[in-house]
Parts: sequence; C-alpha cells; structure tokens
Amino acid sequence: MKQKIMLNIVLYQPEIPPNTGNIIRLCANTGFKLHLIEPLGFDLDDKKLRRAGLDYREFQSLQVHASWATYRAQAGSGTIYALSTKGTSCYSAVQYKPGDSLLFGPETRGLPEGIRNEAGPGKVLRLPMQKDSRSLNLSNTVSIVAYEAWRQLGFQGSLQTQDGRAL
Repeated sequence: MKQKIMLNIVLYQPEIPPNTGNIIRLCANTGFKLHLIEPLGFDLDDKKLRRAGLDYREFQSLQVHASWATYRAQAGSGTIYALSTKGTSCYSAVQYKPGDSLLFGPETRGLPEGIRNEAGPGKVLRLPMQKDSRSLNLSNTVSIVAYEAWRQLGFQGSLQTQDGRAL
C-alpha cells in the first residue's frame, strides 16, 4: 500500500548538488515528497549528487517543475510556508498539516522577495540564530523544519514501538 504524502519539501532553484542529495535522502526517510523548481544549478545525474549514496528508491519522491507557477498550479490546497532569514515567525510556532509545503530558496540568494510576499503574513518562517549569523546550510535547515513538522504530525508512517509510539 502506498503511503500518503504527508508534506511537500520545495526547493526553489537549488544550486548545490550535495545539499539536494541530502534532502532527497531526507524525503525518502520521512515519506515527504520533494519538488525541485527549475532552473537547477546541476544535472540530476551529477556525480556530486550521487555521492550521497542515493539509489532509485530515493528518487521516487522527487518531482521537477519548470517554474514556480507550474508548481503553484498543482500544489493543492495545503499552506505554503516559505523559509527565509527574512521571516517574521518562528518555524516551530505554526501548526503544520498534511499536504502543507515547506519552501526553501537557493543557497546563495534565498527566496525572491516576490515569492516571500506571495506567501503572506505569518507564512514566512525563520529559524532562530545568533544575532550576527548569516544563515544555516540549506540541507540542515530543511532537516530541522521537516522533523519539527513531522513531530507535530505524530511521526506518521515511521517505525513504531510495541505500544504505538514512534521510534
């Protein structure tokens, strides 16, 4: 039986293959679907991407979209949360729901202002950091937010202990 997609991870124009490789593996292990918005800064068969030890199974949760508009047209009714150092709400202060999307920008530029504005008030999130910090690595940021969202959803689909708690 196919597992229901809990959340969508969306990378807008990702640039660094190892980050995307780590996120592909993260999505394979959480049951989240990964969406890549073109243009990509690499080819999907890039050896730096493959160095993460990915196999075919891990690529099954991956979909590439020609543009942001193409993704938006098929995104469904879930909320899109944009992650940015310019966010005004903490990533852990929102209540994630199945079908929501977590949107992350390119490593060197972040999300464009127009996309952040489109997300709307309270939907541009950030991770707490020290005052003079620039940003965290993309794959680390995705991991932190994805696991908080999955925790809120009861780690649905994960391995369970005999008494039904997530391992």
